[in-house]
Amino acid sequence: MSPTPVVMDVDTGIDDALSLLFAVRSPDIDLRAVTCVTGNAPVDQVVRNTLYVLDAAGAPEIPVARGATHPLLVDPEHAGHVHGADGLGGFSRPSDRRASSSTAVQLLHQVLMTAIGIGERITLVPSAPLTNIALLLRTHPEVAPGIERILFMGGSAGRGNATAAAEFNIWHDPEAAAVALRAAGELDIPVTMYGLDVFEDVVVTVDEADRLAALPDPAAQLAGRLLRFSARTFGRDGATIGDAGTVCAVADPDGLTTQLLPVQVVLDSGPARGQTLVDRRTWAGDHSTDPNPLRATGVDVALAVDGPRYAQLWLSTLGG
Repeated sequence: MSPTPVVMDVDTGIDDALSLLFAVRSPDIDLRAVTCVTGNAPVDQVVRNTLYVLDAAGAPEIPVARGATHPLLVDPEHAGHVHGADGLGGFSRPSDRRASSSTAVQLLHQVLMTAIGIGERITLVPSAPLTNIALLLRTHPEVAPGIERILFMGGSAGRGNATAAAEFNIWHDPEAAAVALRAAGELDIPVTMYGLDVFEDVVVTVDEADRLAALPDPAAQLAGRLLRFSARTFGRDGATIGDAGTVCAVADPDGLTTQLLPVQVVLDSGPARGQTLVDRRTWAGDHSTDPNPLRATGVDVALAVDGPRYAQLWLSTLGG
């Protein structure tokens, strides 16, 4: 089978870096472009991190574009407490490459319209707040025929991490997530949510990270160092590959169990703000008597993952 054409939207961070390294090296993925958005770090740092990670992966030809500097309505809240001050655990380095002169939305539009012109469809893989994706779908709905599906890291059917209710990527810009999901539903774009229900279930041990870091390949070395940093941050003997599970799911979809469910993003100002409200009710009577019916989009929600399978896939692709 031919590799799947992919465009990634990132806020590079540690696990976004693990995603990028895998996507470049996987024979099952054809990475066409990368767009950047504020999230784990400010967007200019995200661009620098992304260029460096692609250098380490040996992929200098992949275009990288700078996107939204802020969420749609609120100030950004970054995650240096998880990813380090530079977003890469102190490992970010300058790159000789320059980002594209196009904005993220312009680059996404260009890649998708080109795909439409040759009868191709692109899988969008956002592992970041959905600001760029919301802007794209609302300003350029004509790109929809070029999108195979959107497989995003974000949300949860049951819990949060940024707050007790909300996962970070959705919580950072819940309005954008709501706009993106609603637009995808209106444009008949399939959506898969790879959320916290499976996020932490794909784990690489510190010993495996050490073996990667000892290899002569710059991509493997960076991956091993990032995993060790993450394990130390959380005081564990292993680290999740986190966002990288999304690209593993592109390469090996049979390792992920999903269910099509209605999903709505909570936009209230209270403690549930940013929650992905997943409706798992099975009896129609519950819906008909609900005083607050959902304005939801049907989303393939990831509810289980074969963690060892994806960990081995990721490790073998990076040379481990």
